[in-house]
Amino acid sequence: MKIAVLALQGAYAEHELILRQLGIEYFEIRKRDDLKQSFDGLILPGGESTVMGKLLRELDLMEPLKSKIEQDMPVLATCAGLILLADKIENDSSVHFQTLPVTVKRNAYGRQLGSFKTQENMLEIGKIPMTFIRAPYIIEAAPEVKILAEVDKKIVAVRYKNQLAMSFHPELTEDSSVHKYFLEIVQNSIELC
Repeated sequence: MKIAVLALQGAYAEHELILRQLGIEYFEIRKRDDLKQSFDGLILPGGESTVMGKLLRELDLMEPLKSKIEQDMPVLATCAGLILLADKIENDSSVHFQTLPVTVKRNAYGRQLGSFKTQENMLEIGKIPMTFIRAPYIIEAAPEVKILAEVDKKIVAVRYKNQLAMSFHPELTEDSSVHKYFLEIVQNSIELC
């Protein structure tokens, strides 16, 4: 199993640390040539979604990665990664991969002062720590999207096919449950091929 981590900007190093701790092989995607390597899953980290979207287009990474996601490549998307996948962004005409049928609200909890930590139940995993930093949340999800977690009646984690997306940062806690859950999705995907 090999995981690709989008490393254009944002909190990719924290995801890589967890993958190392779990003994999972990974590499960084920084340019088009990096896509010559084969990989079984993709991580889209938190950061600045607008900057990442711009770089994905400038580096000619958007279409090949979108194609892999549409072909059911397992993907774990956190915070800005969720915005990259979303079909719609409230009050914003700029969209990116558009592979996840949800509408997200950017900076939904306010700016930096709206950052917080909590512990909530995530379906199929259990109670986990959740760190929200200038986080979005999902204001609308298509019926086929499975809602995995809500905080204060706001949708903060979903699964749609092999796309696992959340508005919080599991990579900023010592709990690796979300990454283990994602790696199970990747393993099941490999076994189906």
